[in-house]
Amino acid sequence: MLSLVPTPIGNIGDISLRAIEALSEADILLCEDTRVTKKLIHILKERYNTTFKENQEFISLHSHNEKSFVEKLEPSFFEQNIVYASDAGMPGISDPGQLLVSYCIKNGIAYDVLPGANALLTAFVASGFGETQMLFFGFLDHKGSSRSAGLQKALHNGFFTILYESPHRLEKLLLEIEEEEPNREIFLAKELTKKYQKYFRGTAREALDELSGNFRGEWVVVLSSGEAQADSAISQKDILELDLPKKTQAKLISKITGENTKACYQRLLQL
Repeated sequence: MLSLVPTPIGNIGDISLRAIEALSEADILLCEDTRVTKKLIHILKERYNTTFKENQEFISLHSHNEKSFVEKLEPSFFEQNIVYASDAGMPGISDPGQLLVSYCIKNGIAYDVLPGANALLTAFVASGFGETQMLFFGFLDHKGSSRSAGLQKALHNGFFTILYESPHRLEKLLLEIEEEEPNREIFLAKELTKKYQKYFRGTAREALDELSGNFRGEWVVVLSSGEAQADSAISQKDILELDLPKKTQAKLISKITGENTKACYQRLLQL
């Protein structure tokens, strides 16, 4: 059997009794990082006097090897008690796990997913925007036209949208939002449930001024809803196939998508 077990996103107290039980009874622990999981188990032993099964095996399973690992699996592997635990939060949410579940479904293998700590839902509720409908985009691409297109979709889909961002790119994201939507209200949550947890709500410029260059930590960004991109019988692909100057193409694309014309033009130059 396979169990997907969420782990604390900051505070060790986030862990559930069911998660502790599943970890302690595992024959094999598939870990996003074996060092992180071993440290968690050590804390559980020391702080909660938890007894773990002897001779547990730890296997590294992360985003870079998940596909090849699953391709080599045999159904007999799950005759043991298998647990997958990501470093923090819910497996399968911007972390490995869903390919394992898909394998179990295809091969008739029993599996369970335990509920637990989750950064995106915690931040969404903490934003206080008063909505229940939202979209989750995870991490945007690091650079290039795919990042620009991803940000446009996040800003112009008509829903509250949640992003994850690293400390190395948060400033870049805020500057991009400021250029595109200077009046858009956003909510930032840093290091959720940890000692230095921080909330901020305001515009991108206000966030930049408030943080004053201190972007350390893992961030969740909640974008308030904007106007949805207009539906059109003509697609961006259709426009790009026309023999037109890129500036003209950018103006037409901005008309049907709501994307900033200047940003669209710069994106087309990179194609």
